[in-house]
Amino acid sequence: MTVNAASRWSPSDYAGNAAFVPALGAAALELLDPKPGEAILDLGCGDGVLTEQIAAAGARVVGVDASEEMVEAAKARGIDAHVADGQALDFNTQFDAVFSNAALHWMLDPDAVASGVFRALAPGGRFVGEMGGEGNIAILRAGIREQLTERGYPVPPTDPQWYPGVEEFTRIYGRAGFVAIEAQIIPRETDLPSGVAAWVKTFRTGWMDAARVPEDEQAEVAAAVERRLAPRLRRSDGSWFADYVRLRFTMRKPH
Repeated sequence: MTVNAASRWSPSDYAGNAAFVPALGAAALELLDPKPGEAILDLGCGDGVLTEQIAAAGARVVGVDASEEMVEAAKARGIDAHVADGQALDFNTQFDAVFSNAALHWMLDPDAVASGVFRALAPGGRFVGEMGGEGNIAILRAGIREQLTERGYPVPPTDPQWYPGVEEFTRIYGRAGFVAIEAQIIPRETDLPSGVAAWVKTFRTGWMDAARVPEDEQAEVAAAVERRLAPRLRRSDGSWFADYVRLRFTMRKPH
């Protein structure tokens, strides 16, 4: 994850309210298909849940994340994790593969990310992962923006995430030098066992900070967002979901 105007991470909140993120990353991990002895970089490793699974396959894994708190949580799992900005990677042909799950959309300079990943890979290396795609959480984002605006908070003019379509994504990574780029958009209604308010607390605390919402009012704002979105994001059985759209991809650096 990359720290920007919408991200402030609590490992405990993430573990309690966002366990679905690494769980649903299993499909991208299957595409990675890590092999024993491979050197793999996990870009945006978070608390290291998926990084741990890559290591369990016998690969030599390095995790990087912009959140110090999440890196500490990953280290507590025994992961070789480091604080680093995904937009300023300084690796050079060190990895057989780079993996990223639910992180690239926090990095607002995608050209810099693409160039850094390309440099990090050995010739023939692969980049595999998944991120938010075009249309991701449109209902959630609109609900938060409307709630903050109604309350008179100075809402940032643009949402601080990058949710590309296939064409834009492919163009950027092709420009960086990658070949055999395959990407697809996957709409994925995603269960929120803890509800919308907990999701807002976990994923948009930093955005509320940027909108100057006092910390002691943020829980009420999150609850108000949940009430606002109940007609659209709560099922008839009372369960909640998020309107996720993912972009899953694979590509290679030429030999």
